[in-house]
Amino acid sequence: MEMFVDGSFTRAKSGRILPVYNPATGKLLDCVPEADLEDVEYAIACAHVGQTQWAQMPMWQRKQIIDKYCTLITEHSEELAKTLCLESAKPITQARAEVDGLVYKLQSPSEAAKHLNGDVIPTGTAPGNEKTIQITVREPRGVEAAIIPFNFPVDLFGLKVGPALIMGNAVIVKPSMDNPLCLLKLVALSKEAGFPDGVLQCITGVGGKIGPVLASHPGIDLLSFTGSTPIGISSMELAAKTLKPCLLELGGNDAFIVLADADLDLAVSEAIAGRLLFSGQVCCASKRFLVHNSVRETFTNKLITALGSVVCGDPLDPAVQVGPVINEEAAKKIEEQVNKIIEQGGRLLLGGKRNGTFFEITVLTDVPPTSDVAKDEEIFGPVIPIIGFDTTQEAISIANASSYGLNSCVFSSNASEAMTVAYAMQAGTAVINGSGLFRSNEMPFGGHKRSGLGTEGTLTSLEECSQLKTIVLKNIIV
Repeated sequence: MEMFVDGSFTRAKSGRILPVYNPATGKLLDCVPEADLEDVEYAIACAHVGQTQWAQMPMWQRKQIIDKYCTLITEHSEELAKTLCLESAKPITQARAEVDGLVYKLQSPSEAAKHLNGDVIPTGTAPGNEKTIQITVREPRGVEAAIIPFNFPVDLFGLKVGPALIMGNAVIVKPSMDNPLCLLKLVALSKEAGFPDGVLQCITGVGGKIGPVLASHPGIDLLSFTGSTPIGISSMELAAKTLKPCLLELGGNDAFIVLADADLDLAVSEAIAGRLLFSGQVCCASKRFLVHNSVRETFTNKLITALGSVVCGDPLDPAVQVGPVINEEAAKKIEEQVNKIIEQGGRLLLGGKRNGTFFEITVLTDVPPTSDVAKDEEIFGPVIPIIGFDTTQEAISIANASSYGLNSCVFSSNASEAMTVAYAMQAGTAVINGSGLFRSNEMPFGGHKRSGLGTEGTLTSLEECSQLKTIVLKNIIV
């Protein structure tokens, strides 16, 4: 499959290609172009031409084209979901849900943008301004580079692309090379929808080569990046050279706190849902399970019993809830991390073994609060480390000892106690009596500390994807 640049499928000018494999079977699915600097330069030039035309369209007309795009996505939803399943090893039910949710993520900002009103600064606020009216308007930033990771490519495509398009920007999508095929198909549908050439493009290539070019290029006006903290930091450093704004959704090691008075059955159910989605490969998944020592054994036993009914296996099987991880390298890393937890004092209760790209659902207890996983060791896999505590303040201290601060959650039947913990958590989101794996389209989603910069959400993304201009009507009043 080729890149989609300037309204058509395009090969890399070098002719080089990269393979795309099915993580579950190891089977070669397709090959995509390996873009280099010349390809990126061309895509950026095309984006600026297309963006000029796109921004000149009235918003209602842009919305009409986005709506047609959504209709096409719906018509191709099963093909897109199957592609996502095959290239990501995402269970087919989860792949379908991700694709089905895309239309709302594209249409919601289109509706909200109509109500993104400007301000009128009153006359006479300062001496000499008695006859002057000042109004604010929002304009597109220009060309956005959307760098999208492997774990939720369709979901993040909608969250990044939808607001940018309705505000009049062009977008260059850079997918992960583990699974670029679904995004290539998605972007290609834009041609039939009626987008001007260059407005929505997708380039493929090695992230370590293309990413820095996009981050540093003066022709990119906004960088939206989801991925690891180290790469996010280096991307921001490069972006700073051209003073381009950055939206960074980075790593997380989210705390899942179970207080002594919690509904343990609810906590167990939410723990499974919040940790095992897409085999635990979720930035905002709960990753550290802090359980009050008085209920730790009961919680652990209930958890292991419930995990016995979780179906693992072939992602194409609708009954399967947990499949493999994205590649064997990722699985080996999880294996190393689990072994480290054991070396540092954790006790293995369930799982712990790897078979190719498949890693067993794993539960460890007696994990010391001084261990790496209790702080900054983010595990991108189906691993549940349980850390005991005796007081609420101790739980808060352990949770906040991490340099990450994406999502968090607390379980308690005491509303006052739960709110106290929620307010104390150093994280962008705190959920009460539910998994920290919560992200609605409307909420401002983003991390504190080393988990990111800026927020994504219907309204906040519209603001991030546009820039304010003040128009001054001087001496307009007689």
